[in-house]
Amino acid sequence: MKKKNGRLFLVGTGLLISFVLWTVLILFVDVRAIGPEGSSVGFASLNGFVHNITGVNMSLYVITDWLGLVPIGVAFGFAVLGLVQWIKRKSLLKVDRSILALGGFYIIVMAVYVLFEIVVINYRPTLINGYLEASYPSSTTMLVMCVMPTAMVQLCTRIKNDKFRRCIMLAIAVFIAFMVIGRLVSGVHWITDIIGGALFSAAIVLMYYSICNVVTKNYYTNSNLSNC
Repeated sequence: MKKKNGRLFLVGTGLLISFVLWTVLILFVDVRAIGPEGSSVGFASLNGFVHNITGVNMSLYVITDWLGLVPIGVAFGFAVLGLVQWIKRKSLLKVDRSILALGGFYIIVMAVYVLFEIVVINYRPTLINGYLEASYPSSTTMLVMCVMPTAMVQLCTRIKNDKFRRCIMLAIAVFIAFMVIGRLVSGVHWITDIIGGALFSAAIVLMYYSICNVVTKNYYTNSNLSNC
């Protein structure tokens, strides 16, 4: 089990390095002013090609924007669970270790979001309410692909009914796919933004899973998570 956790962590680390390299490449490769108000973007040929195919669908943008509240609600739910455990058990150290790890995970996601709001890599391919907004990485993609997979990890060990658990897992998987594809097709992000968000999310989710296996003494590996 230790070897499996080590491999997961290494893969996550590799993906995180890939995210950093991808970000650097966007800053220097094929940078041209193809965005609104003369804003520049890397991989301009690729981004422009995909954006010309998708166009802009503001209705889909609004739908995915509102649905972005779902992962926020899920994260809030686990935060409340941790708080309740803290109060009942009268010690932060007695809160489930996986919940504590999840809290740290959320802090990292929030920190990265704030970082890229301050350090703008590129802007959206369309104006939002008449303004240029930071676009990289896709915050919605990052939020959905970080919160929902970790929620699957938590729910797989907490939902005992097999059929209900599988239905929930399927619903979450469909939701993730819809949100990521919907965000791309809506045309409010460059495809490099989506790829960047996916790389970062996959990296830290794998690292979270491997760390959880360590702090819970491989509970996730040995539990019904393997049936999900």
